[in-house]
Amino acid sequence: MTKTALITGASRGLGAALAMELAATHHIIAVGKTVGALEELDDRIQAAGGQATLAPMDIQKEDAMAQLCRSIYDRWGALDIWAHTAVHAAPLAPANAMGPKDWSKSIDINVNATAALIPMVAPLMKPDGHVVFFDDALVGQKFSAGYGASKAAQIALARAWAAETAKTGPHVHIVTPDPMPTATRARFYPGEDRSPLADPAAQAQRILKEILSQSV
Repeated sequence: MTKTALITGASRGLGAALAMELAATHHIIAVGKTVGALEELDDRIQAAGGQATLAPMDIQKEDAMAQLCRSIYDRWGALDIWAHTAVHAAPLAPANAMGPKDWSKSIDINVNATAALIPMVAPLMKPDGHVVFFDDALVGQKFSAGYGASKAAQIALARAWAAETAKTGPHVHIVTPDPMPTATRARFYPGEDRSPLADPAAQAQRILKEILSQSV
């Protein structure tokens, strides 16, 4: 039976790296808003001998995501992996100077969309499957109030789900990647020397090796 991996936020960065790493053993369902980036990812996956289904959509659109989940069930029956890398990175700003638009967008994407996705994806997950959420060391640091608050809320959802499924599965993991030269980080630190930052492909390999070694 074909193994499947849903990557929400697969267009670039860690999401794309996870998709590439998993493509050798899983059919990739790649969700992202940037069509061109998804198509480039698909070309890379096919060149490596893998297969992907592209889902160019906004995770905030509940009807579209519900239809995707239904399609996954109809075609494959279940998911082996869900990696949720989609995130809104609001610009760093003092807590007393947060912009209302970025605050609302952070809550909508990082919290509300995640809260809507969990009940949709949960019935698709195999009991021995793996779900991965990504924490950020920036949470709670200065100038990260908007981004950090929304990420903390997202991780609170993940921790609750992890506790609830500890005995039954799926495995719900919360990992903190090393800083990487991603578009998200570039929004926080424009002009930063990116040479010391971790390679997303190496981070994907490390994370998957760590989580896939666990079983219910």
